[in-house]
Amino acid sequence: MPDPMSSVTANHDGRVSTVLRSPSLLLRETLAGVITALALIPEVISFSVIAGVDPKVSLIASVVLCLSMSVLGGRPAMVTAAAGSVALVIGPMVHQHGVEYILPAVLLAGLIQIVFGLAGMARLMRFIPHSVMTGFVNALGILIFFAQVPHFWSREPLIVGLFGLTLLIVLWLPRWVKSIPSPLVAIVLLTVFTVTTGQILPTVGDEGPMQGGLPGFTQWLVPFDLHTLSIIWPCALSIAFVGLMESLLTAKLVDDLTDTRSSKRRESTGLGIANIFAGLYGGIAGCAMIGQTIVNVEMGKGRSRISTVAAGLVLLLLVTALSEVMAKIPMAVLAGIMVIVGVKTFSWHSVHPAALKQAPVAETLVMLVTVIATVSTGNLAIGVAAGVALMFVLPGRRQRAADAKAKTASPDQEK
Repeated sequence: MPDPMSSVTANHDGRVSTVLRSPSLLLRETLAGVITALALIPEVISFSVIAGVDPKVSLIASVVLCLSMSVLGGRPAMVTAAAGSVALVIGPMVHQHGVEYILPAVLLAGLIQIVFGLAGMARLMRFIPHSVMTGFVNALGILIFFAQVPHFWSREPLIVGLFGLTLLIVLWLPRWVKSIPSPLVAIVLLTVFTVTTGQILPTVGDEGPMQGGLPGFTQWLVPFDLHTLSIIWPCALSIAFVGLMESLLTAKLVDDLTDTRSSKRRESTGLGIANIFAGLYGGIAGCAMIGQTIVNVEMGKGRSRISTVAAGLVLLLLVTALSEVMAKIPMAVLAGIMVIVGVKTFSWHSVHPAALKQAPVAETLVMLVTVIATVSTGNLAIGVAAGVALMFVLPGRRQRAADAKAKTASPDQEK
């Protein structure tokens, strides 16, 4: 007998009005948002350490970004929060000059992104080659996987056991239960088990302080002068373009996964506005988070803006009223979920021997360079830039080689 839920999913167009008219779709979108919010927490906290800010700052900024982009963004179901790529470029400025310079840098970055979007420059992203996109996706899968290794690679049998149970629940439960996302079941069941049995394990609370409550607006603490501008503008440019590149590449990936289209211009402008909001209330910038987007779209089957609204609201609830509950979630369980995300993100077809045999050598080389550059630097933007740069070099070489071969094969033409 066909599953009625699957038929609803097949006809789901991602419109909010469609979701609101269907209780089953509304439940699915909401539950997708719940597991997305849970998947955001450890990553956002770890990125706050990289950026040199309080974890609460990144979590509140993520709430603002997620909710803002649910309305302003050009790609429904794409998750935007305080991301590692942005933290990497903010970190050096914070360590050198202090956290007080984050606000002006974020505001300037937001303005740059708005101008980028209004000028229609997001259309340039369509020129990124498929091999670079494949390298981007593969590198991301590798980074997601290895970021989880410290959380499950242990001599403690219980940690390894929880990790293994998480994999089993997430991969096998959907065969029998399709109405509730299996990652949510894994998180709830295994957290209840560890709490009720009194097990002492690494938890979300060990990653950073989890005090409840909301902060106030971010205070402007630096002089409004050219000296401040000289400090913030390199960081602001980096925030703007790294955030835009990751968000637009993620939007393109989700377009392909869902066989739908998105507005890259609206996404760019919306990201700029959302980053200004996050800077003013939260204190740090962000961009699309591809791992959590995969959780929402692939594992939760989220397709509409309701899924990301739910993610933002659940994250807000966890950060404030339920901060103590959130702190008890075992890291091994979240690591298991994110490992599956990493494996699902990786394009296994691109490294299949048959596919490699048919693909041009240049495209394979570009993909490998993109992967190596991204994984070695931990920066997706650097990897994409390296892949695109190599792609610009290789076509000329290939064409010259083809011309030389044609001339050698037809010497009479030269006479």
